[in-house]
Amino acid sequence: MVFSWRATLGEVTEPSPAALPAPATYPAAERLDLVERLHGHPVADPYRWLEDPSDPRTAEWSAAQDTLARDWLDALPGRAPLGARLAELMRTGAVGTPVWRAGRAFYTRRGPDQDHPVLHVLEDGVERVLLDVGALDPSGRTTLDRWSPSVEGTRLAYQVSVGGDEHSLLHVLDVATGDLVEGPIDRCRYSPVGWLPGGEEFFYVRRVDPELVPEDERQFHRRVWRHRVGTDPSTDVNVHGDGLDHTYYYGLSVTEDGRWLIVNGAPGTVRRDSVWIADLHGTGELRPVITVDRGAQCSARVEDGRLYLRTSLDAPRFRLCVTDPEDPADPADWTELVPEQPDSVLDGATWLDGSLVLLRTRHAVSELHLHDAATGEHRGEIPLPGTGSLHGWSTVDRATDTDRDVLWFGFSDFVTPLSVYRFSLSDHRTTLHAAAPGAVELPAVTTQQIPYTSLDGTTVRMFVVSGERRPDLPRPTLLTGYGGFAVGRGPGYQATALAWVEAGGVWVHASLRGGDEEGEEWHRAGMRERKQNVFDDFHAAAEKLVADGWTTPQQLAITGGSNGGLLVGAALTQRPELYAAVVCSAPLLDMVRYENFLLGRLWAEEYGSASVPEELAWLLSYSPYHRVRPGVEYPSVLFTVFESDSRVDPNHARKMCAALQHATASDPTKHPVLLRRETEVGHAGRSVSRSVGLAVDQLTFLAGATGLEFA
Repeated sequence: MVFSWRATLGEVTEPSPAALPAPATYPAAERLDLVERLHGHPVADPYRWLEDPSDPRTAEWSAAQDTLARDWLDALPGRAPLGARLAELMRTGAVGTPVWRAGRAFYTRRGPDQDHPVLHVLEDGVERVLLDVGALDPSGRTTLDRWSPSVEGTRLAYQVSVGGDEHSLLHVLDVATGDLVEGPIDRCRYSPVGWLPGGEEFFYVRRVDPELVPEDERQFHRRVWRHRVGTDPSTDVNVHGDGLDHTYYYGLSVTEDGRWLIVNGAPGTVRRDSVWIADLHGTGELRPVITVDRGAQCSARVEDGRLYLRTSLDAPRFRLCVTDPEDPADPADWTELVPEQPDSVLDGATWLDGSLVLLRTRHAVSELHLHDAATGEHRGEIPLPGTGSLHGWSTVDRATDTDRDVLWFGFSDFVTPLSVYRFSLSDHRTTLHAAAPGAVELPAVTTQQIPYTSLDGTTVRMFVVSGERRPDLPRPTLLTGYGGFAVGRGPGYQATALAWVEAGGVWVHASLRGGDEEGEEWHRAGMRERKQNVFDDFHAAAEKLVADGWTTPQQLAITGGSNGGLLVGAALTQRPELYAAVVCSAPLLDMVRYENFLLGRLWAEEYGSASVPEELAWLLSYSPYHRVRPGVEYPSVLFTVFESDSRVDPNHARKMCAALQHATASDPTKHPVLLRRETEVGHAGRSVSRSVGLAVDQLTFLAGATGLEFA
């Protein structure tokens, strides 16, 4: 079978009709008699050799899996119509929220036929392209990771990475000419940039020289640096980070007047922050505002002479406090401006022409509220276009004379591509500022949020997108979720969901514990020794969908990526009879050895560590790789992995695939276990074309197992 791309985004040729391949056996994988005794637990690891991609056995096995996966996936029906429809649904494009600098507006826009967003600048009513990674690299392998204009809007710092490795290279260009001023500066992964007035200096985050740290710590050891444009980065001033844990990540900001530098940081992915502030017009010394041992999240901003702090300290749904930036009080003595609310989460704060705007989420749905900046008194709610999610917001800077009472914000819901709206404080109206640039006919769907009860009696909610308001007959249903790291997801435009529903299916996202949909307590209820709550929430969602008549176990597919890959890996090993098909993408699956690879050591706060006896027991209770049992009829499973992934090592999927192929009692011609690999793409950013290709393979695989047809 032939799988080929046409010139337009994502179109695939339909394979000629043929029976699906029927492998008599899966590729051979040696099973080692390797059992270690860890803290009294016998832990088998028969496929440890698959951890090493350079092992000739791994290379041979992976190549055989490539052939098997392509033979099966390319023979699935409906590929061409699905690819064409997905490409069409993605032709909506997207537009980003503008960032204002001295009358210039900077924003990204992805047009209908573009693979990546393009950065534009608008000045005096004239728009021009400032940075197009597609032009920099026609192969599509380069992604724009971050960008930040200087205070005067005359220079732009931007970061790009290649092949999905996320190892960002920082550059500076001249906004007027587009000429490169300096770069690349390496080791700038996840680096914020805080410009000083004048555009000659900025603060940023960069890893130290790898030769100065142990080899297994070279992805860590970040520092905050002060850099003068055009000088050798090796001469940058080390501002902050010495003496702190080597896994610290840092954020930073500089006020428009260049007086205040604020740095926040935390070791790894822990949800506890330290915040420091420095008066750059004074001594420049960074002084602590709150430290990580307080056990709270905190973000800070100086506005009108006050230091505003959004924090979970004594408020798991967050509150807003103030203190004096020149002499910050002890956190116990901060003045509470806006207290914690019992039924919504405070997600952010900004200022609009003397008023305070708060972003809240209520059960994962965004809301905007106006408050008095001095007293915190509630003044009303800002009308939103619908039930959806905010994606960035902005107001004009002090050097821009117009629209001082306007708030711009990105918005999307299940049927609204990412667009930008504006709210005017003077007339209290919200209007469309910039629609997604592509016109696409969308399917008629209904969306609703349905509460259900988990195993322990907790109320959980799920978004259901379907063609009918109520179940008319059981349909192929695709259930997804995440449930970790305090990451939540509200309503948002998703071409894959719309294509699935348009074909007659039901698409569902469950807001599981472990996320932040209900605040930090919701997160903590799904981490460490309570991780099983996440899986129970997911199983309960599946059972609710079956009980209400939306679907049946034979028509129920599940999908998840990264920590969501762990979710569906646990689901298929705990309740194989409940699910017909699984797509498990870039997953964590060996929870005994996950800390040994890439960024894994950062996640012990979330999951627990195998080096601690009690915590190893938690991990073994659900670790999917260790829960595979011979003779079980497992559902159809497709693992999708990305060889340039710098977060989750593909060896998790390799080992789990081999274990399932050995153990499953299911007929491989009906319920195969497959591994799909991609090279030169990583954990996150990718081109639209490659996104369509991945989605075609994933959705046709799930459709084939659940009876959905893409006509």
